[in-house]
Amino acid sequence: MKKNHEEVPELICGRIFTTEDYQQIKDIIQLFPKLSQTELALTICETLSWYAPNGKCKLESCRELLKKLEARQLITLPEKKNGRKPGKEKIILQTKIEEEQEIKGKISEIGTVELEAVRSREGIQLWNEYVERYHKLGYKRPFGSHQRYFIWSSRPEKKRLGCMLFSASAWALAERDAWIGWSKEDRSQHLHLVVNNTRFLIFPWVKIKNLASKALSLSAKQVRVDFLERYGYEPVLLETFVDAEYYRGTCYRAANWISLGQTAGRGRMDRYTKYMSTPKQIFVYPLVPDFRQHLCGKSSMGGEAQ
Repeated sequence: MKKNHEEVPELICGRIFTTEDYQQIKDIIQLFPKLSQTELALTICETLSWYAPNGKCKLESCRELLKKLEARQLITLPEKKNGRKPGKEKIILQTKIEEEQEIKGKISEIGTVELEAVRSREGIQLWNEYVERYHKLGYKRPFGSHQRYFIWSSRPEKKRLGCMLFSASAWALAERDAWIGWSKEDRSQHLHLVVNNTRFLIFPWVKIKNLASKALSLSAKQVRVDFLERYGYEPVLLETFVDAEYYRGTCYRAANWISLGQTAGRGRMDRYTKYMSTPKQIFVYPLVPDFRQHLCGKSSMGGEAQ
């Protein structure tokens, strides 16, 4: 008798899958319809904490799982995209990327500060390299819908000052979820409306007071526009995690982000407490006044965002 997804848990592709696992896979495909099959597989691997002993995502196993689920007509995968062969992004450090002369002063002295949405292959490679070289956490392939930014100044000449990345939010986060007040069903349907400031880098030679909070303020206005253009929806809430061992989150507070406490010290999407990490300070920033109504759907209509 042919097994279907209701007869779970079941062993498939070397892993036991539960009803909740299958539902999360369906939710991810629904939430991120414009991701490639490889991006979906990577997102699912992290969501389900599906890693090989060496810590890498079990990408090939996940691809095989998706094919099997599609053959059962349980999911519909996006069409394969033409272009580069999917695989691990390789960061090739260019010797031409060197620290520049120190830039010091007040933000009023560097002219207009702007965010550039990075879309070209060359721009993405350069952004990846800057983050790999100068960010404490280095470069890691972003999961789910995402957008990279360069931070620019206009005076005395146009200069790159740093990098930002907004990508998929944490799957479940107790403090955030309680603050929003949404149900598991609401979260599964509207999680894509929350995006995470995954990387934020001001280059080490840039010493401009209030630049970080200025960049955060600009991003709060630009992220909705860029996600709508690229993915067809507008996020309503930003989140980020700050390692209190190294940072105080001063720029987020200055940009009026809200502190919600600390994470439990698990991986971003770890549901089984297998991948422990240092607890992080949680900050959020509503992009629209009625963000709770967007995130909670009908369950919060008539409710008042605070």
